Amino acid sequence: MKRITSVLVANRGEIACRVIRTAKSMGLRTVAVFSDADVNALHVKSADSAVRIGPAPVAESYLDAAAVLAAAAQSGADAIHPGYGFLSENQAFASACEDAGIVFIGPPNGAIEIMGDKARAKIAMIEAGVPCIPGYQGEDQSLQTLTAAAEEIGMPVMVKAAAGGGGRGMRLVTEAAQLSSAIGLAQSEAENAFGSSDLIIEKAVVRPRHVEIQVFADRHGNVVHLGERDCSIQRRHQKVVEESPCPVMTPELRAAMGAAAVEAARAVDYVGAGTVEFLLDANGEFFFLEMNTRLQVEHPVTELVTGYDLVEWQLRVARGEALPVTQEDIDLFGHAIEIRLYAEDPATGFLPSTGPIHQFDVPERDGLRVDTGVESGDEVSPYYDAMVAKIIAYGETREDARVRLVASLQETSLLGLKSNRDFLIDVLGQQVFADGEATTAFIADHYGEQYTRQPLDSAVFAAAAVIQHQRGKQHYAAQAVSVSEELLDWSSMETLTFSRRYLVEDEEQSVALRANGANDYTVSVGDEVLSVSVVAVDTGAMTLAISGRRQRIAFFAEDLATLHVATDSVTLTLIDQLSLPPESADAAAGGAITSPMHGQLLSVAVTEGQAVAKGDRVAVLEAMKMQHEITASVTGRVVTVAASAGMQLAAGDPILTIEADSESEV
Repeated sequence: MKRITSVLVANRGEIACRVIRTAKSMGLRTVAVFSDADVNALHVKSADSAVRIGPAPVAESYLDAAAVLAAAAQSGADAIHPGYGFLSENQAFASACEDAGIVFIGPPNGAIEIMGDKARAKIAMIEAGVPCIPGYQGEDQSLQTLTAAAEEIGMPVMVKAAAGGGGRGMRLVTEAAQLSSAIGLAQSEAENAFGSSDLIIEKAVVRPRHVEIQVFADRHGNVVHLGERDCSIQRRHQKVVEESPCPVMTPELRAAMGAAAVEAARAVDYVGAGTVEFLLDANGEFFFLEMNTRLQVEHPVTELVTGYDLVEWQLRVARGEALPVTQEDIDLFGHAIEIRLYAEDPATGFLPSTGPIHQFDVPERDGLRVDTGVESGDEVSPYYDAMVAKIIAYGETREDARVRLVASLQETSLLGLKSNRDFLIDVLGQQVFADGEATTAFIADHYGEQYTRQPLDSAVFAAAAVIQHQRGKQHYAAQAVSVSEELLDWSSMETLTFSRRYLVEDEEQSVALRANGANDYTVSVGDEVLSVSVVAVDTGAMTLAISGRRQRIAFFAEDLATLHVATDSVTLTLIDQLSLPPESADAAAGGAITSPMHGQLLSVAVTEGQAVAKGDRVAVLEAMKMQHEITASVTGRVVTVAASAGMQLAAGDPILTIEADSESEV
C-alpha cells in the first residue's frame, strides 16, 4: 500500500478544480500549479497551496515536466494527478514521476506508450481480438506510401495523427485529389500539437455513433466497465454533447462492447481509469477507435448514472487498494447529459473567443451539476483550451435530463465574449437529438460549418433599451441632490422620447423609448410597438414584462454604449451608435484581413500584387492548439502584407489588405 497525503494537480481549469474537490473530501492536501496567465485562476484559489511553473505558453509551463516535478518537490507532494490533456498521457512524464518517487495517478508506462500511439494501439487490439477498422498503421510515413494506402483502402478515409487526440491532426478525405493536402495539413498540425507527424489511415465509417466504454482496473487483476457514453455530437472531431446511457444501447450490445473494452484494458496490463472508444454503425457493429489512458472530460455523466466518484477511485487505486465493486455490482440508473460550454463564436465557424468574462452565472437546480474553472471577472486566455465549463443534467429518463439541461442553459449567462450557449440550446431542441437519433454527422447535417442564429426578435431590442434607460436613471439619480425618483422621467413640456440606434454584428436597428411612468415604457422597434414594464431588478439581471410576456434578461453594461445581454434563447452584444464618441464610429473595413483571435501566424499564402478570389486561403493561424484557415473576404488583389509567418498576433491585428475588384461583393 502506497501512502498518499498530498496531491499536486498538474493541470488547470475545471478538471483541476474537479480533482481538488474530491482530494480535499478525502482529507488529502492539494497543490495547484499555475502559469503567469493563471495567477488568479479558480483552481489556484481552490487548492491548499500553489506553485508557479512558468510563463503563459503551455510549452513553458503546463507541458514543462521538469517544472511540474520541481513544484512537487518544493511543495512536498507525494502524488501527481495529471487531469486530462497536457502531461496526462505523456509516458516520459509518468516515468519521471516514478524515478522521483512520486505516485503518478494514471496507468503504467507501458499502457500509456502503447495506447498513446494509434498505430501500435491498433496492432495490439487486432492481436487481442478487439474489432478494428480496416486501415494502414505502418512505419513508412512517406507521402507516396500514405497516399497509396488510402487509395487501396478506398474513399472516404480518415487521416489521423498517430499520437494525441482531441481532433487535432485529423482530416476526413472524400476524394483522392484531396489526399496530398489533407496529409500535409494533418502532419503539420500533429507535429505542432504532439511533437510527432506520424499518421495512420483508416476507412471512414459513414454516419456512425461515437460510443465509448469507461473501464477501471486495479493492481490486483480486477478490471470492470461502468457502461457507455454516447459522444456523437461533435464538430471537427471534438465532442460537444455527451450522454449516458447511449439512446440505442441494448443489454446485449452493452455486454459485448463492455467485454471488448475490458479485454482491451487487459491486453496492455491497464491500471486506473481509462476509456475505450468505439464507432457504432447502423447495423450494430462496433469498431475500436482508440483508448484514452486518463480520465475523460465527459466522466461526470458516468458518475451521475452509476453513483460512483471516479476521481476517488483513481486515488484509491493509486494507493494500491482494490476496486470497491465487482462487475455484477455496477448498474446504470436514470440518464445524464453533458454539454461543453466553450468560449467560441459559432457564427464564424466556431473560432475561439478570448477576453474578459464580465458575467458568468448558471442557475442552481435539482439534478444539475456544473464543473467549471472560471468565475465572473476572470479572463479566457488565448493560450489554452476554450472550454469554460461543463453543465450536466440528470433525470429519471432521457427526456427529463434533456428538458432540465435546456432550462438551465436558458437561464445561463456568459457575457463579455462569444460563446456556444445559444448553439447548444438549439442543438438540444432539435427533434433528431430529442429522439435520440443523432450520429457524428449531426452537426454537419444541421449546421454546416457555422451556426446561423434566427432573426432577432424585436423584444430583444426593446429590453436592451429599457435596461440602458433604467441604468442611466440610476446613474444620474446617484449624482443628483434631493431629486425625487418620480421626477426622473418627467418633463414640463411633454412625455420624453429617447432614441437609440443599435448595431448587432452587421444588423442595425433604430429604437425609440417613451416613459409612461417610473417603470412602464412604450418602445418602438422599427414599425413594431411594444409595452415594457420592469417587474424586478437584480444584480446583473432584470425581469421585464414585454407585451405581457415575462422574461428575465441577464446583462452587463460595459460602457455607456455597449450592453451585453442574455435572454432565454440568444446572447448578444448591442452597441448604441448614438452613444458612441465620434472617434469610435465604425469605419468600413473593405478588404482588410485581421487576426480573428490571439495566436501564432503559421503561414501567409499570398504576396503583394497577387490576385485572390473570395474564399481563397490567405493565411493559417494557430490558436488554442488548433490551426485555423483565414480566407479572403473579397475578390481582388493583395495590396499590403503586414504580418509574416512566426509572428504572435492579437485579435484584430492586421495581416494583409485586399483591394476589391469593382464588381466584387464585399
